[in-house]
Amino acid sequence: MAGPLVPVIAAGGVIWALRTEGAPEETAGKYLTAWSDRNYAAMRALVADPPPDFESLNKRFFTDLKLTHADFSIPRATGVFAGPAVGDDGVATFHARLTGARDWDYDGKLQLVERDHTWKVAWTPATIHPLLTQDRTLRVITQQGDPLQVLAADGTPVNTPDAPGSVQQLVEGMRQTYPDRFKAQNRARIDLYQDDKFVRTVVPAPKVRPLRTTIDLKVHRAGAAAMEGVSKPASLVALRASTGEILAVVNKPGGFNRALLGKYPPGSTFKIVTASALVAGGVRPSEQVTCPGEKNIGGFPFHNAGFEDFGSLTFQEAFAHSCNTTFGEMSVSQLGGKRLGEVARSFGFGTVIKPGVPAVRAEFPDPKDDTDLASAAIGQGRVLASPLNMASVAAAIASGAWIAPRLVKDEPTSSDNPRPLEPAVISALRKLMPAVVTDGTAAAVHFPAGTAGKTGTAEYGSGAEPPAHSWFIGYRDDLAFAVIVEGGGAGSAVAAPIAARFLDALS
Repeated sequence: MAGPLVPVIAAGGVIWALRTEGAPEETAGKYLTAWSDRNYAAMRALVADPPPDFESLNKRFFTDLKLTHADFSIPRATGVFAGPAVGDDGVATFHARLTGARDWDYDGKLQLVERDHTWKVAWTPATIHPLLTQDRTLRVITQQGDPLQVLAADGTPVNTPDAPGSVQQLVEGMRQTYPDRFKAQNRARIDLYQDDKFVRTVVPAPKVRPLRTTIDLKVHRAGAAAMEGVSKPASLVALRASTGEILAVVNKPGGFNRALLGKYPPGSTFKIVTASALVAGGVRPSEQVTCPGEKNIGGFPFHNAGFEDFGSLTFQEAFAHSCNTTFGEMSVSQLGGKRLGEVARSFGFGTVIKPGVPAVRAEFPDPKDDTDLASAAIGQGRVLASPLNMASVAAAIASGAWIAPRLVKDEPTSSDNPRPLEPAVISALRKLMPAVVTDGTAAAVHFPAGTAGKTGTAEYGSGAEPPAHSWFIGYRDDLAFAVIVEGGGAGSAVAAPIAARFLDALS
């Protein structure tokens, strides 16, 4: 419907004229809505003097960019002094959001003009995009993506043939965890052409986001060097205690990632957990306890290494000398299976860990009876853990909280991470663990000053003198670690010297 007649003053009298119908904002809005819907007939009706190839040019834009969806709109003006959507020059700025082979946002302009008493769009190819002309087009070009880079903490690529074997093993583990990240990706860019000749790239292809790990190659090399000459299967794991970041994972030989997937009885290294439960229950490091060479608990004889009898001594000394009879008896008389299980869970036992590669969780089954409880208290029986699990236990004492370990930097953590330990537990274990190195089972090994740890000799199999895995776990400053040698025997004789060489290499 035409607008009302309005007077226009002219020489010789009054001339009556028709006012322009509607508003430029209304036309711009209708045009952009029709464009978003790909309603080319409605678009044409809103254009002043549309060219014969109007529809084919607009369709080609969608086809050349391989679009699946497009949205065109005028951003809402905001604020007290916000200007109109269409300026005094009749230009409306719109925002385009394109979805397709290469997602893209850009801003364009609609020129609004008065034509036959209505507002129309003065259309040119530049209305579609400012770079377009009759002989210029925009095209999406698909290219083969660059291979994914897996990076160490310092940015060094580690998914390369010259990376250490144990690190390549971790890369394979990441490939299992993030299969889509490792697939060859087709990458799309948008180029400008003139008469089918390339002019320039307008929208570059997205970069392949690298997989960033926490691996510290210096720490890793120190761990690998420390295990040179070890003839039996062995593993070393090192963590940054304050963050849970995995700094090194060394497996010798390769083939099986025993550091993350191996499940072993932790032996006396588990006494860190048992001691924490006892301290939380009121036991002081200076408290007097007894350590007979052998003691019957629940009808089963428990004995110390070599049946050594330490008589009466402090709890700290019993920990340092790794008294099986002391810890077995105290777990039954003062803890109980439920309480020890609670404390074990505070150190990550039973918790699924997702560091970015396959890894097992530590297991602490509910003890069936007193004998089962006493066995669990000294890391035997049905208690199982990986070197990574036990390195996390040492890290908890160093940092004051159990923190789920992680290898991939952008791996999300759970809501209960970290899990703070009780202040009394932290204080006591930071006295007990150094005593192992200075006065206890590892006193004969020359560790750097400030080292705290725990030896472990974890029996497996059967017989009067069953074979044993050699363990040592500990921390120094913010570095926590675990070492295991399968069938290596006494932790003080085999695993502890490896740990000392490792720390010496980093000093």
